[in-house]
Amino acid sequence: MERTPKQIVRELDRYIIGQDEAKRAVAVALRNRYRRAQLPEEMRSEIVPKNILMVGPTGVGKTEIARRLARMVDAPFVKVEATKFTEVGYVGRDVESIIRDLVEASVRICKAKAAEKVKARATVLAEERIVDILLHPNRKPVNPIDVLLGNKPKAPELPEAEKQRLATRAETLRAQLMRGELEDVEIEVEVEDAPKDGEINGASVNIGSMMGDMLPRKTRMRRMKVADARKLLVAQEESNLIDMDAVTEEALRRAEQDGIVFIDEIDKVAGRAANGPDVSREGVQRDILPIVEGSTVSTKYGVVKTDYMLFIAAGAFHVSKVTDLIPELQGRFPVRVDLKPLTKEDFKKILTQTDNALTRQYEALLAVDHVHLRFEDSALDAISEAAQQANETKEDIGARRLHTLFEQMLEDISFNAGGDMPDVDVVINGDYVREHLGQDGKRVDMKRYIL
Repeated sequence: MERTPKQIVRELDRYIIGQDEAKRAVAVALRNRYRRAQLPEEMRSEIVPKNILMVGPTGVGKTEIARRLARMVDAPFVKVEATKFTEVGYVGRDVESIIRDLVEASVRICKAKAAEKVKARATVLAEERIVDILLHPNRKPVNPIDVLLGNKPKAPELPEAEKQRLATRAETLRAQLMRGELEDVEIEVEVEDAPKDGEINGASVNIGSMMGDMLPRKTRMRRMKVADARKLLVAQEESNLIDMDAVTEEALRRAEQDGIVFIDEIDKVAGRAANGPDVSREGVQRDILPIVEGSTVSTKYGVVKTDYMLFIAAGAFHVSKVTDLIPELQGRFPVRVDLKPLTKEDFKKILTQTDNALTRQYEALLAVDHVHLRFEDSALDAISEAAQQANETKEDIGARRLHTLFEQMLEDISFNAGGDMPDVDVVINGDYVREHLGQDGKRVDMKRYIL
């Protein structure tokens, strides 16, 4: 991660409006990862990440910052919700599964990188297999029992003339394959019949993988086009070429040193009820505590230490307060940032300045059915005002309010557009917005409700 904090913030600004304090905290934490990696080993082992606690109402960008962060950094990342975990002794997921999920994410990243390195070789081998299948379309698959017992039958010796004919035919097929002339030809490919996953104590378990290599893989024949077969065979050859021991070793190292865990809805486990449905809330906090402060977790790939992982927790804290968390857990999140509710100006910036603005999304969606939307500035002002008013008078759901308003405002256009009409231009202005939003677009006089 060689981006500077300013570059990280600029990247986040493309998708998230405001919340500069949270962006700066995240950017500094990520840059400190890079700085720590450049230090000598004896100094590096003494420096631990400064975990972050984000406090703010729903829909203001907490989860979005984490999601964009995951796409930006080339590091193992996992997002979990604190409400999905239970205290040890209760039915449900235990908190150690967070680290196991992180290791799985790390393995996927490292495996994808390793696959990229052997992709060229895997492609050549896959195309050779396709040529072989085209040369011998009626060849029977090998019986796995014969493989297990070592009774694989030998192919009969061919005459020299037949060998020459097959070699010439193979060259012709290889050339046709290179030119893309065989993409729609159907062939039968032998594929592994992967066993289905089961569920034990809320965790997904592959019963077949538990047996390891003790039993031969069950296979079946599948008919598909060459274009699809190439993708499947390239993936198989990549798996054969990859050194999984090296991948696992690198994945464990990266999970320990670069792993980022985002724990959402942390405020939902902040209660201290002694009985009833909230009985395990404080227990969940106590179970999370050792993972955050540094512990050892066993995974199917090996033992992982959590000492140097970066933890980012987030919660609205409407009902509970940060001080309702157990003191030990509060102390493990030394960096606290408050995210502010969105204003009318923020809503307008969200609609105009972000790369994934809803206005651009709806313009692209309806253009498929020949409806070309154009939003005037007065429309954006009216939508922003309606969003702010709705959040003030109803439940404050932040930027998610815009999705509700857009669906309500464009319902008629979306329903009537079907692609069976000529191109039509539709201009959305302030009057159109107020007319179609009804009560949501009207300003409410709050003085009437004040005694």
